[in-house]
Amino acid sequence: MKSKVEEFDKYLRSFDYQERKDMKIKRDELFERYAKGELQIIDIRFNEEYEAWHIGFGDHIPLNELPDRLDEIDKSKTIVTMCPHYDRAEIARLYLKLQGFDAKYLTDGMLGLVEGLRGDKARDYMKKLKD
Repeated sequence: MKSKVEEFDKYLRSFDYQERKDMKIKRDELFERYAKGELQIIDIRFNEEYEAWHIGFGDHIPLNELPDRLDEIDKSKTIVTMCPHYDRAEIARLYLKLQGFDAKYLTDGMLGLVEGLRGDKARDYMKKLKD
């Protein structure tokens, strides 16, 4: 059985431009694919951050609880991790990738996501989800 370090070594050796592209997802693609049911979105912020504010969709699994809560993640979907910017989301994405999940991180971060849900955009997106 390979150690986690050996698995990470293998991942790094195979890292290329395609993987660099595949590890990311932008806001518009996230909206489109989530509406189709193709994604599971995971907010990986700390509990206090989530309690202070959250977006109303997706699941909340703090980064430090991720190893103990893998059973809550749907292996049949692409997993998108998110935090306010993207630093912790990338840590979570890499961890999930090494656990065998198809995972991406939201490059726009949650702050960019919220910007994409202002005013008419929120109304239009929610209508799209209901259709």
